[in-house]
Amino acid sequence: MSWGTELWDQFDNLEKHTQWGIDVLEKYIKFVKERTEIELSYAKQLRNLSKKYQPKKNSKEEEEYRYTSTRAFLATLNEMNDYAGQHEVISENMTSLITGELTRYVQELKQERKSHFHDGRKAQQHIETCWKQLEASKRRFERDCKEADRAQQYFEKMDADINVTKADVEKARQQAQLRHQMAEDSKAEYSSTLQKFNSEQHDHYYTHIPNIFQKIQEMEERRIVRIGESMKTFAEVDRQVIPIIGKCLDEITKAAESIDHKNDSQLVIEAFKSGFEPPGDVDFEDFTQPMKRTVSESSLSNSRGDGKSEPKFGGKSKGKLWPFIKKNKLMSLLTSPHQPPPPPPASASPSAVPNGPQSPKQQKEPLSHRFNEFMTSKPKIHCFRSLKRGGAGPEDFSNLPPEQRRKKLQQKVDELNKDIQKEMDQRDALTKMKDVYIKNPQMGDAASVDHRLAELGQNIEKLRLEVQKFEGWLAEVEGRLPARTEQARRQSGLYEAQNTSAVNSCAQDRESSPDGSYTEEQSQETEMKVPATDFDDEFDDEEPLPTIGTCKALYTFEGQNEGTISVAEGEMLYVIEEDKGDGWTRIRRNEDEEGYVPTSYVEVYLDKNAKDVYKSLQKISE
Repeated sequence: MSWGTELWDQFDNLEKHTQWGIDVLEKYIKFVKERTEIELSYAKQLRNLSKKYQPKKNSKEEEEYRYTSTRAFLATLNEMNDYAGQHEVISENMTSLITGELTRYVQELKQERKSHFHDGRKAQQHIETCWKQLEASKRRFERDCKEADRAQQYFEKMDADINVTKADVEKARQQAQLRHQMAEDSKAEYSSTLQKFNSEQHDHYYTHIPNIFQKIQEMEERRIVRIGESMKTFAEVDRQVIPIIGKCLDEITKAAESIDHKNDSQLVIEAFKSGFEPPGDVDFEDFTQPMKRTVSESSLSNSRGDGKSEPKFGGKSKGKLWPFIKKNKLMSLLTSPHQPPPPPPASASPSAVPNGPQSPKQQKEPLSHRFNEFMTSKPKIHCFRSLKRGGAGPEDFSNLPPEQRRKKLQQKVDELNKDIQKEMDQRDALTKMKDVYIKNPQMGDAASVDHRLAELGQNIEKLRLEVQKFEGWLAEVEGRLPARTEQARRQSGLYEAQNTSAVNSCAQDRESSPDGSYTEEQSQETEMKVPATDFDDEFDDEEPLPTIGTCKALYTFEGQNEGTISVAEGEMLYVIEEDKGDGWTRIRRNEDEEGYVPTSYVEVYLDKNAKDVYKSLQKISE
């Protein structure tokens, strides 16, 4: 089967067919190119998707990835990134192995096809030229034969005519002979041309054209083979990445199987466990006995100093409030002195009796009295506002529940140990450098590193002291060391910071005088710690109470109780909360100082508009 013998007369059709073959090849190249673009686009979208859901550095999201389910999701994102990389590999391989190679091949194929059909056209033109020569020789022979016949007929006519002279007859005879000779020459030339044409034609159709068509056939077959190989490569490129994609999918499956719901539940316990015990039963209040009622809406009043958590409060964590206590009411309870105010001094010189005569002690009441003590031990609200302005929590994390405090202390110890190791590594490196300088003075001055070594030594010593301090607090939390007394806390210099979040235990009943002085039992009670991480966040959203008026101090008042504020006679202050019937008015001196004073000690000037707004806000909050 050969195009040269079977398609010897289909030169034009072969030319069209081979051009169509090249068009098909170019169409396939375009198809593969668009496929590579799709793969790149898909890979890019997968990478963007994976990046979009990656946890941000130094954000709260990173803490969420300690759970097995979120770690599995993170592993899925990483595997999807690798999955996208395989699609990029597909695109690169198709571009280099198919698109690039076929593009170069198409250019070569076009040149080869052009050369073959140029040779075919040249052979065709040659045979057409030979045919034209044969036709011209044939026409000349035919014309000479006709001329010879006419010359012969004219000679015979002249020879038969008796009136024609002999000379005319001879002339006609010579002319006839000449024409016959010319015809013979034309015949010989025509015969020679015909033989030559037949030979050229035979060579053309049996040698030249078959060879040219054979080359074209081979060219077309190579094109067909090449496009088939490219299609195989197309599939092979995909097949090569299937094992890696399979591994990615296997890793995703493995990550999904690694999810442990029990472990995640335990992590939730470790993250939020306070270490406190649940509140005890609410004591029965006998209303048949004359007594001063205090708030008892919550079992919080039964908190014990050895493990009761103080309620968190703030706009963000409403679910964390103790049962049955509204937020605004709790805030009021936490900051008011919870005892009757002293009466105003009888004399005009209040300095003689700073806090006025003391009211008789109240009868000891199991529930309400302990709730008073718990509230009295609360820090002043302006201390929390100082935290809002940027102050950090206590250094020993005493504001946190025991379990959370232990974790924070352990984390701090680990961080300090890492810092110590870094400093020691720097010191060792500088020591080696100094030794090199001593042995080779031309390399540097050994004394130039002494100052830095001294600094590193001081830093290491400071860090070790810090480690010892935090390890001591950690040992205290873990029970390896006895709890420090309040006196020791005062001597440590950290009492003021810790006092903003510490509360005294209500496990034991204690006596208190109306002016806020406590019996000796107070110093023997253990301290309660208030979780401050959420506490600070919640107060970040609290706005200071608006000013509803002004007041003038009629007498000097020495505020010695927690939640009260000292005022001097004649001093002008701002009123931020009216007397609610308990005999106390809440005032503010400046942004940092506010508290309660006896209502009878001040003369209040309320701003009516501000008062109306304040009451409206109170109703809305209730």
